[in-house]
Amino acid sequence: MEIESHWHYQKAGFHAAPCDKYKISNVSSHCIQFRLPMPKPQAHHPGTITIIQPPKINSTAFNDDDDDCKGSNKKKKKKSNSNATPTTSTPTDILRLMDGLGLPIPPDIYASLIKESSTTGDATQATQLHAHINRSGLPLSSALLNRILLMYVSCGLIHTARHMFDKMNVLNKNSISWAIMLAAYMDNGFYEEAIFLFVQMMELHSTIMLELPAWIFICVLKACVHTMNLTLGKQVHGWLLKVGYATNLFLSCYLISFYGKFRCLDDADFVFDQTSERNTVIWTAKMVNKCQGEYMHEALVAFTEMGRAGVKRNEFTYSSVLRACGRVKDHGRCGRLIHASTIKLGLESDIYVQCGLVDMYGKCGLLVEARRVFETVSDTNKTNIVCWNAMLTGYIRHGLYIEAIKFLYQMKAAGIQPQESLLNELRIACGSTTLENKTDGMQI
Repeated sequence: MEIESHWHYQKAGFHAAPCDKYKISNVSSHCIQFRLPMPKPQAHHPGTITIIQPPKINSTAFNDDDDDCKGSNKKKKKKSNSNATPTTSTPTDILRLMDGLGLPIPPDIYASLIKESSTTGDATQATQLHAHINRSGLPLSSALLNRILLMYVSCGLIHTARHMFDKMNVLNKNSISWAIMLAAYMDNGFYEEAIFLFVQMMELHSTIMLELPAWIFICVLKACVHTMNLTLGKQVHGWLLKVGYATNLFLSCYLISFYGKFRCLDDADFVFDQTSERNTVIWTAKMVNKCQGEYMHEALVAFTEMGRAGVKRNEFTYSSVLRACGRVKDHGRCGRLIHASTIKLGLESDIYVQCGLVDMYGKCGLLVEARRVFETVSDTNKTNIVCWNAMLTGYIRHGLYIEAIKFLYQMKAAGIQPQESLLNELRIACGSTTLENKTDGMQI
């Protein structure tokens, strides 16, 4: 029979979800069984109705599956994490986010974003960041303006940096601002612009020069060398003497080198004599000047005085003095003494010393010794073209043309390109046709 309502089991105290029909089977002893998804009844009437609860679900059967699912999800997550590429926020993204939130940007945040743009060297981001700073109406301090100036320089926007530099207020344009622009011009090879800017600073803001670091004056002297402007270099030297900067060790060293490049050896010696602390670099610079001026004996005298003064000699010192030994006509006697000194100090394996020894022995006609030193050059330093050219020059200058041609084959095997002037000299000595036949069509 069918019961079409819930009254029969609601009367017994049961509460079940509504349902249209329940079917009751005819069983003995009037026992009616219900399978209801509901909790145990609060009142139980024995004898007539027995409630059978739904069977409990075996949790362990699903835990394994859940664990497998979780494990697979973890694996998928790990896999996705490993394949995912991390995204970095650019200064433009940060500005857009803070503008969307309506948050004002303090100066320290701007400074961090400027530093980030300077590191990445992105010119577009640098321009957008500066435009955002201008729109914000933030009062710009000298420190922040110098950071923006350095950002433009780091991004290669030299002309934009100069335009901003010219628009800066006189009060905000300090020594750091001038130093940034001077260094930018030097690093990019704008030597004329660097000199013009320095002269402008001397005429309009001479007091700022007292605040400049020493390396700025070295940059200016380098620009004078590149532009062959000896007059301005002497003016800078005179100003340094006036304010007492000439005693700076780095400036003194470069002044000696500066005058040596213009062959003004008397002025270089004046700077050397005015220097109270003479280190290895000062003495080496003096010897280089003497060698460039073909004063080889004076270079050897300076080397001897350097040893008496107890100043340590390095590989550059020996490389310079070996150049002088190669031009002193004493059949290599002085050069052998210098070679023994390098062995004593453990510098015979240095590439600069080895190239100097090959050149010295080659110029003295001691080609056996030169070749012996050349063979001791390590494989890592065999790519140095200076040693190869020095050895080839020794063969050519002393008439060993067959040995020179054989040496050309070795250079070709090593992938070394000789100097064109040496090849021309060898062609003239042997005759171009003879040389081409002997080199078997070598294309050098």
